Amino acid sequence: MTSTNELFNISGKVALVTGGTRGIGFMIAKGLVQAGVKTYVVSRKAEACAAAEEELKQYGEAVGIAADLADQEQLSKLAGEILRREPKLHILVNNAGASWGANFGEFPESGWDKVMDLNLKSIFFLTQALGTALQAAGTDVDPARVINIGSVDGMTSPDFGNYSYSASKAAVHHLTRHLAKHLSTANINVNAIAPGPFETKMTEHMLKVKGDEIIKVIPRRRTGSESDAAGTTIFLSSAASAYITGAIIPLDGGFSTTR
Repeated sequence: MTSTNELFNISGKVALVTGGTRGIGFMIAKGLVQAGVKTYVVSRKAEACAAAEEELKQYGEAVGIAADLADQEQLSKLAGEILRREPKLHILVNNAGASWGANFGEFPESGWDKVMDLNLKSIFFLTQALGTALQAAGTDVDPARVINIGSVDGMTSPDFGNYSYSASKAAVHHLTRHLAKHLSTANINVNAIAPGPFETKMTEHMLKVKGDEIIKVIPRRRTGSESDAAGTTIFLSSAASAYITGAIIPLDGGFSTTR
């Protein structure tokens, strides 16, 4: 049996975290870098990438690359750059996402397409483009890992009018299962984390309006923390989870069980 220390040791691996310059993506990237993983973070804005890279380098190896993953040309260019630098990619965290809220009768097509293109379409095509590097990294004992960031909004019926967001996240959960089945023979595990309320820029308005009410219905009586996001990702990237694929893990303090 592998020792307990080795079960959770991911040092020396290479990871890519999309949307990794802020929010849950940055929490995950920071945790991976601190665990000894060379971590690439991607965001639309070059300035955000540079700032995140500088901060993460306090803890280990980190590289920021700017790319808008909703744009297929930029997605392909990013994948090509990663493949040029890294023949093996052990961990791909598909976290980049957007939301859009509006009343039902006013919800625009642009708000639907923008969210679906980034939250769902980019996950499939980036994973596809990096498939060779993931397969090169994976072994039967220690598969490569694709970790998709879904949401409890894809498991429940949200109170807000974020229709395309919740639909996209439900689709991410099912895409995770589908990819898990088809990529298992290539030694690639595919799982999803479905976060509940975390204090991020995306949830700022929601928590400002309904924060106290939301926390009251979370069994753990708090929002998610940096260690929650990092710890779950490290587990899913480590030998401890080698036999887990196709799982959707609610990271929500029990929130989804009350909805």
